[in-house]
Amino acid sequence: MAAATMTDRQQQNAQRLYAMPFAKLYPALLAKLERKGRSRAELDAAIRWLTGHSDTSLAAALEAGTPTGEFFTQAPAPNPARLAITGTVCGVRVEEVEDPVMREVRYLDKLVDELAKGWAMERVLRR
Repeated sequence: MAAATMTDRQQQNAQRLYAMPFAKLYPALLAKLERKGRSRAELDAAIRWLTGHSDTSLAAALEAGTPTGEFFTQAPAPNPARLAITGTVCGVRVEEVEDPVMREVRYLDKLVDELAKGWAMERVLRR
């Protein structure tokens, strides 16, 4: 099934998300995981696995207020195994998202969802 193109409203929402500092998104992801008994270290591990960021570069991006879109487009070494991430997040099939930046955001959403569901880190990181 082909992915649907984004509506004007979805494009506007995506542009707002891309402009938002990743440091504003990060606490929401962390809160979701902490409510399920997961840790900041696990979130950071998932982000590092997905983007290739080190602890230092992740901390620098958060402190600098790097926009979310830039955080993903300028990721040091996006993990090729991220392409194996499939399934739905908020009713959207991750692998069908056409916009490459939004697909990266959805990959992270999916990893966070899997952690929140109690999946083992090895399984989440496709090892």
